[in-house]
Amino acid sequence: MKILIDVMGGDNAPQVPVEAAVKAANELGVHMVLIGDTDTINNELKKYTYPEENISIVHASEVISNHEEPAKAVRRKKDASVVVAANLLKKGEGDAMISMGSTGALLTAGLLIVGRIKGILRPVLAATLPTAQGPKLLADSGANTNCRPMNLVQFGVMGDIYMRNLFGMENPRVALISNGEEEGKGDDLTKKAYPLMKDAPFNFIGNIEGRDIMEGNADVMVCDGFAGNIVLKTIEGMGSVINKKIKGIFKKNIITKIGALFVMGGIKEFKKSMDYREYGGAILLGCKKLVVKGHGSSDLKAAYSTIKQAKSFIDADVNGEIEEKLKLVAVEETEEA
Repeated sequence: MKILIDVMGGDNAPQVPVEAAVKAANELGVHMVLIGDTDTINNELKKYTYPEENISIVHASEVISNHEEPAKAVRRKKDASVVVAANLLKKGEGDAMISMGSTGALLTAGLLIVGRIKGILRPVLAATLPTAQGPKLLADSGANTNCRPMNLVQFGVMGDIYMRNLFGMENPRVALISNGEEEGKGDDLTKKAYPLMKDAPFNFIGNIEGRDIMEGNADVMVCDGFAGNIVLKTIEGMGSVINKKIKGIFKKNIITKIGALFVMGGIKEFKKSMDYREYGGAILLGCKKLVVKGHGSSDLKAAYSTIKQAKSFIDADVNGEIEEKLKLVAVEETEEA
């Protein structure tokens, strides 16, 4: 198995991507291809001991930043690390690619260079959310801001397969995110998607509201990327605020500091259960080969989890199952991607 990693993308590049790749080469036995400036990568690799047969380098002289227009940058910067990785993946010189860099550039490279599985109208950026009932999947979390009803159905199909294979769920509950639980609630897209979801080959449980998301009342939560990205960023912001508030409470005075000693075990357990770093990155489901977006601020734990996530995806042959399941979903050939 060969996993390509853009080591120049992300807030903590190249140190964290390189260290995570070395850890994966040592502990998972996968072949890691490090893509970026050769001299920079070699300087980082000098810090570690690893099996040389499990690490290789492909030079890339450019980087696409978060401030560049993704489509233009991908077309213009042919030697950008994320573009080089996508082209290698397309040529079959890797089984998956990972980047912690520009989300827009990765999505563009995944769609325009790697390409879609036959029958997929649009790939979906699926992010794993920590909830009260464990990890759940949000699809779409930002790739497609303008969707059609059949897009949401396919998001549900791919999400169902992902949760079955990577989290061992026998019959994942798939739901539409809406502004009410009743079938008639929602915008035009949600209302039109609802009857199609009812007939789709997965366990559709209807609509869920925003308050149900963190309760974990559905295993796969489907919406367009505009709503999904707002959900994702709201949850991330909420987690940060809660963490700051808890710290502030326990640091308030000597009594609260003493009290913290008695509940510290429970607090640590809670923080671990809600830690996105445990689950890896967001998967661009529907591409011909696996494309994964790691969190921009990934530390070693998050980056390593993303590599493990990619390995599990490939081992389970998720794409193969998606291709088979699509045969059960009718798609209008005239619908634009």
